[in-house]
Amino acid sequence: MPEPGDAPRRSPQGVPYTELRHIVNADGLHLFCRYWEPASPPRALVFIAHGAGEHSGPYEEIAQRLKERSLLVFAHDHVGHGQSEGERMNIRDFQIYIRDSLQHIDLMKSRHPDLPVFIVGHSMGGAISILTACERPNDFTGLVLISPMVQMNPESATPFKVFVAKLLNHMLPSLSLGSIESKWISRDKKQVEAYDNDELNYHGRLRVSFGIQLMAAAERIERAIPSISWPFLLLHGDVDKLCDIRGSKMMHEKAASLDKKLTIFEGGYHALHHDLPEVAETVLKDVTSWITDRLPPASMPPQQGS
Repeated sequence: MPEPGDAPRRSPQGVPYTELRHIVNADGLHLFCRYWEPASPPRALVFIAHGAGEHSGPYEEIAQRLKERSLLVFAHDHVGHGQSEGERMNIRDFQIYIRDSLQHIDLMKSRHPDLPVFIVGHSMGGAISILTACERPNDFTGLVLISPMVQMNPESATPFKVFVAKLLNHMLPSLSLGSIESKWISRDKKQVEAYDNDELNYHGRLRVSFGIQLMAAAERIERAIPSISWPFLLLHGDVDKLCDIRGSKMMHEKAASLDKKLTIFEGGYHALHHDLPEVAETVLKDVTSWITDRLPPASMPPQQGS
């Protein structure tokens, strides 16, 4: 008789990981993975880092567009998110997200050496992307950041509120704060409805301890920005209520990068890739063209009769 401990590990949704593509992180937790592999040999690797409370599934459209350009796209659900193991939306150290991202990127680089590597990050995934690239500044050909979390909203992170949050983190780390208001995700009501109905999204309240980790990440990013030299594209809506556009403006202004661009979408909400159809389409084209413009020239097939 098999021992109870021999039972296969299952996702939070009850699916055995033997049936799911996954990696196991340094803490022994299973992280659900997605891969979009082109039919032809890939010209580059693109890692997608999703945002807080969501998962890698909603990046299907971006990934398919990149796959059509012969790019190999991959992603995982961060620990505590989606179909990955870990306590929901709670992390002892933001660095775990970065460590896991580098592990997955290194795995794909070992399978496809010498290919350029890009990262696409949204929201908290933007913060993860920035700090991941800062750890290995020479490893990445460029980053695309969609409404990234670069700094905390000054109104919600006043010195007094930060002091109170840090105090509460010592006394009541599991105390709940507000939840993510889905109405600010997109101006497209169908997209908001899809977000609300997605059972892989986290719809609960955020803990003080999680908020503290986000603040610490933002502080790290602010310190790192002046030394950032890798290419990046920032896309941000000027009505984003979830990640302050002032962070993107600061990064664009202060980063040392010579190849940097900030595109502001007038009236745009947080998830620009799921905003009004015309905005979402522009974002998909911008992301795809920016990355493909930075690929090395494809080797030309031999001429007939030469």
